[in-house]
Amino acid sequence: MRYKVGDLVEVRSEAEILATLDERGELDGLPFMPEMLAYCGKRLTVHKVAHKLCDTQTRTGLRKMDSAVHLTGARCDGSAHGGCQTACSLYWKEAWLKPVTDEPTTAPQDARLLPLLEANTRKPPADDGTVRYSCQATELLRAAPACLPFTNARQYVTDVRSGNVGLGRTVQAIAIGLFNRLQRLSRRVLPRWLLIKEGLPWGFLKGRLKGRTPTQTLGLRPGELVRVKSKEEILATLNEDLLNRGMGFEQEMARYCGKTARVQARVERCIDEKTGEMLTMKNPCIVLEGVVCAGVHSLNCPREFVPFWREIWLERV
Repeated sequence: MRYKVGDLVEVRSEAEILATLDERGELDGLPFMPEMLAYCGKRLTVHKVAHKLCDTQTRTGLRKMDSAVHLTGARCDGSAHGGCQTACSLYWKEAWLKPVTDEPTTAPQDARLLPLLEANTRKPPADDGTVRYSCQATELLRAAPACLPFTNARQYVTDVRSGNVGLGRTVQAIAIGLFNRLQRLSRRVLPRWLLIKEGLPWGFLKGRLKGRTPTQTLGLRPGELVRVKSKEEILATLNEDLLNRGMGFEQEMARYCGKTARVQARVERCIDEKTGEMLTMKNPCIVLEGVVCAGVHSLNCPREFVPFWREIWLERV
């Protein structure tokens, strides 16, 4: 590890970053995106060491990432990708950063970089002509091709040494991971009456509905204070796949049940990581300030997704 959580770093100049990129505007399969140019020459703090990530495309578990970090406050605004509102935490290769010196350095622009990056924000269109985007999220499996097994002990050492999480959180995540693996095994080999909580993973979420799920429109706006409903109330809106109108509710989100937060934004569009196509939501979702996936149920994945909330899962305070 070159950097740890809390280290102050400076994003290199456009010319320096261009020298690290291939013809696709990538380094080790990871794109440098137009949204990242605004940070060139700025000083930011390392928020997490991105040595691993959860595979949300093919559900293979954790993937290993080399020489990358997340920086505090550096999230994608989607401006070069059709206005995507997913607000992903950007990945920064260590080659794009440098330690801070006493004197600030100049960050000269390079006119060649932006056209290269913009040209690589698009994939070939779909068969029906639909625009398809390319971004860090859509290309993560190329940037992190190697699976990281649960039994790899080095990842847990890195979690603690990097400052991503403390020892207690590491032990908690390992315990949840072990329990979930035992639950999966028990569902295969044990009769139903011997299962613990029906063989469900930790958090024990089980949707109750079959067929169409309910919806509710509150018209929430940024700045409003809301409370996340109880787990039981939310489960009553989910089908057996833990979906409400196609939107999933996960164990990490259940950790916020009963808590209050302010509305940060209404989300109407996001990029499908698998296809690169822009998805437009029939029912806009809500993003809450300071509410992210902490990775407790995914072995402390440092990716920190911003969860999308159905309005039916929230109530005004």
